[in-house]
Amino acid sequence: MLQPAFSLTPNVAALLTRAMFPDPERTVLTLKTYQTDPARRIFTWNICGEPVSAVGLAVNKMEAEILHIGTSPEQTARGYGRDLLHAVADHLQLQKLVAETDDESVGFYRRSGFQVSEAPARGGQRRFWCEMKLTSP
Repeated sequence: MLQPAFSLTPNVAALLTRAMFPDPERTVLTLKTYQTDPARRIFTWNICGEPVSAVGLAVNKMEAEILHIGTSPEQTARGYGRDLLHAVADHLQLQKLVAETDDESVGFYRRSGFQVSEAPARGGQRRFWCEMKLTSP
């Protein structure tokens, strides 16, 4: 079940951190930005009242960029991340949802209905631009 995260609990922070570059200082700054930037939003997918997946977004009117998405290791490959993204898009009445990702996660976006194209490489790593156009309700 979709739930807006109005506060950054340790459980939600742990889920988002799964999708962050492993630099403790950078992680702290990124999590702080979610608390201070009004364009940043966090949503969770909850099972039995507990968050199993979380997404951090930059929202601009009818479009949003997925900045971080993470699912509990015990709950991966159950469709919770995909369900979370589709529920958020519906809840915010988005027309477009985008993300930039790497080789490791591009399959998730394809399976979730995103169109994928190659993006410029960064740090010697292949990158992908993922876009899902949505219809207005």
